[in-house]
Formats: sequence, C-alpha cells, structure tokens
Amino acid sequence: MTAKTKSKRRTKASSEQPVADTTIIRSGAGGNPRIRLLIATPTLGIVRLEWAIRRYGQVIPCNWANHDVTVGIGYTVPMHYLVADGQNIAVDACLAGGYEWLLLWEDDVIAPPDLYCKLDPYLRDPATPVVSGLYFLKSDRVEPILYRGSGQREFYDFRVGEKVWVDGVPTGLLLIHRAVLELMANESELYTTLGGKRVRKVFETPAQMFEDPRTGQWVRQQGTSDLAWCRRVIAERVLSRAGWPAVGRRQYPFLCDTSILCQHIDLSTGRQYPSDEGLRAFAAANKRRAR
Repeated sequence: MTAKTKSKRRTKASSEQPVADTTIIRSGAGGNPRIRLLIATPTLGIVRLEWAIRRYGQVIPCNWANHDVTVGIGYTVPMHYLVADGQNIAVDACLAGGYEWLLLWEDDVIAPPDLYCKLDPYLRDPATPVVSGLYFLKSDRVEPILYRGSGQREFYDFRVGEKVWVDGVPTGLLLIHRAVLELMANESELYTTLGGKRVRKVFETPAQMFEDPRTGQWVRQQGTSDLAWCRRVIAERVLSRAGWPAVGRRQYPFLCDTSILCQHIDLSTGRQYPSDEGLRAFAAANKRRAR
C-alpha cells in the first residue's frame, strides 16, 4: 500500500467521526450587552479639539460597547434645540433603543481619559442609579458644581477622589439608569420640541412668572434643567419607586464620584476651569478644613 493511499484512508476515517453538539453558554448578564450604554451629547455643533480628543480617545476596557447620539442645541430657534429639549431627545433615544444606561456628556466637559474604566463598576453593579462626575464653574473662583440643600451655595467639604452624596448635580457628565428615566417619562407630558419632535418632558428649564396669592406680588422663577430635574426626582420619590428604596430614602440621593475629575472648557477661548493651580489651592483648603 502506498503512502498516498494510507493518507486518503486516514482522512476518510476521520471525516466519519460524529460531530459533537454545540452548546451556547450565555453570560447571564441579562439583555444584550451591546446596548448597555448610550452616550448623548447635546451640542451647538462646534466642539473644541481638546474635548474631541478625550471623547474619542478614551481607554476602552476589554469587551466594552456603547452607542452614541448627538443632539444639536442652541438659542437660535427654530433651527436648533434648547438644552432641555436636547436632553429629552436623548432620553427618548435611550428608551426607544432599549439601553440600560444613559450618559449625558456635554460638549464643554472634558472627561479623564480613563472615564469608561471608572464607569464600568457602576454599569456592572447598578446599586447606584445616578452617578455624576466632578467639574467646576467656568470662573476664576474654584467652585464645584455640587449642592447640598437649596440656597446653601456649593458643597465643597470633600477631597478629590472621594465619593460624596449630594442632592444637586449637573448634567455635564451624568450617568442615569434606564428605570429612572422610564418611570419619569411615563409620568411626563408629551410635547413637541422647537425642532418638531414629539418627546416626553423629563427635563424642563424652569422659567415662569406668577402672582403670589398670599402677597399679591409678582414672582419670577427661573433656573437650569439639571437642578430642576434633581428636585423633581426627590419630590416625586422617583428613585424609591424605580427600584432603589434605600438610595431614595437618603437625604442626599445622588452620588458624585470625584475621582472622575473633569475640566470645564470655554468653547470660544479654550480656557479650562479650574486651572491646575486653582485645583491645588482647592485641595489644600479642603485638607486644612478636614484637620
């Protein structure tokens, strides 16, 4: 028997062996991990290169996935969307797409390069439904945009790197669980944005004038959509009813992970706040207060 004949016989014999059954082993994580996170950026349409480098140059953890939506906002109506409209369109996209989390990341907030790595533990374990990064006002005075109590000015009694609980957070870098948004959307009126899109009014910019029936005086109320959203979440017990009763009972129910230290950038000049010198002075002052 030739070597060639032996080779053919071995091939035939091996091809006749039964094929093993294929078993699909699922991760058990629940849902499709490819639709875990939606990143939404309300924008005027022009962004700084510094922001773009951080936004699209992030360190990507292994087996990470996210989708993006960019919403144009502005003050020229009806060509663009206002801030709250852009946020509501992002919420609508999150719910319609079946995403588990929504990350609002505004175009003037520069996140650290390892943002996804810092967010990943919160995505894996949804024990905290609302998580904010830390950034400061665009001001020479180093003032964090974190609040405890209405009318109490900023909350600053922390060291950068700590996790602190507050009752007022901005939406510049804010992670929100779908269950919170879904409950609020179901209880919010349907309206038409200036761009003609029909969405639920989860976010709203407070701006109203009315006559106080007790004093007879005219009162003007206005503010920003982020703090108005925070007040609504607390007043309507949204976190408790959405599945986080322990967090909802907290006096300060929103977590700020100050290790997610962001820069607030001026879109026209590129100046970033706070400066390195200002941040060092802020940290030194807090360290003295802690003694």
